[in-house]
Amino acid sequence: MRAEGQANIDRIEAALALVRRSLDWDRAVRRLDELNARVEDPSLWDRPKQAEEVMRERRRLDAAIGTVREITSEMADAVEFVELGEMEGDDDVVADGLLTLKNLADRADADKVQALLAGEADSYDTYLEVHAGAGGTESQDWAEMLQRMYTRWAECKGYKVELVDYHSGEQAGIKSATLLIKGENAYGYAKTESGVHRLVRISPYDSSARRHTSFSSVWVYPVIDDDIDIEINESDLRIDTYRASGAGGQHVNTTDSAVRITHIPSGIVVASQNDRSQHKNRATAMNMLKARMYEAELARREAEAAGEYQEKTDIGWGHQIRSYVLQPYQLVKDLRTGTTSTSPDDVLDGDIDDFIAAALAQRVTGEAVEVEDVE
Repeated sequence: MRAEGQANIDRIEAALALVRRSLDWDRAVRRLDELNARVEDPSLWDRPKQAEEVMRERRRLDAAIGTVREITSEMADAVEFVELGEMEGDDDVVADGLLTLKNLADRADADKVQALLAGEADSYDTYLEVHAGAGGTESQDWAEMLQRMYTRWAECKGYKVELVDYHSGEQAGIKSATLLIKGENAYGYAKTESGVHRLVRISPYDSSARRHTSFSSVWVYPVIDDDIDIEINESDLRIDTYRASGAGGQHVNTTDSAVRITHIPSGIVVASQNDRSQHKNRATAMNMLKARMYEAELARREAEAAGEYQEKTDIGWGHQIRSYVLQPYQLVKDLRTGTTSTSPDDVLDGDIDDFIAAALAQRVTGEAVEVEDVE
């Protein structure tokens, strides 16, 4: 086998191994058999909502398992094709086989990301919060840049984006914002973006044109299904109402319709001002609180499975997951996976799929990457 062919075979095998590991292959195959049997039972449709969940899980597993089997079979055929061409000295046959292997490798790399979305809540819609760190206008402007980045990313994927909560900065940017992103696997894709993001640039707000470092945090949690029961004691809640402030000064309410709920035992705070009705904002905020508590439980389980637990960190130096450097050079580097981009403008315009794919793969392999931080 020629070197280029072997390189693509290695890419295919690595991608398929990652998918098998993420699925827990033997368990997934057994589970698919169970789901196929349940679908054959007419009584399943006596409970439509449960039936929809079964069908959704079945489609996901069937697609992932079917893709692995299909690519494995096609790879074997292509290898045989190349070897036959080499034996007969037919360069055209060899070239066709090598091209097939390359196309299969590209497909395997693309399909593995979809297959990695096997978490309990990965298929759900998601909330995404952005909070400015210390630093006043600088951090608040950076937080607004992140809000735009995630909005553009979601829109490019065909997702629907709603602004649930918004607090503008004093001079520019935002103090915080919460996006509701609706679409298949929205939470699964976005979940690895939780963490502190650092920006290094020449400040547009500094008359001396000095370089500034700013921090903002991102927190991602799933919109949970009504069937998921999260118990919350009313006595554990502090509920505040306030006047909503719209983006750019628009849509400002004249009554205290916005609602902020604090879960005292955990310190979780959620807020909603998207509706003019205080009652509806309270209902939305309660759903957000349940979602945050559900996400915390998912994170606890995942951490226990990995044998470690990390508390949510402060918004500051040393806790960032990704650095965005605009000056004196241009580089975006993920500090967990080592993934980089030399086109920050593209990244800030929503081109973050490579970072997401690498982070999803790392969650499966558990392999840490040693990288030097960018200055």
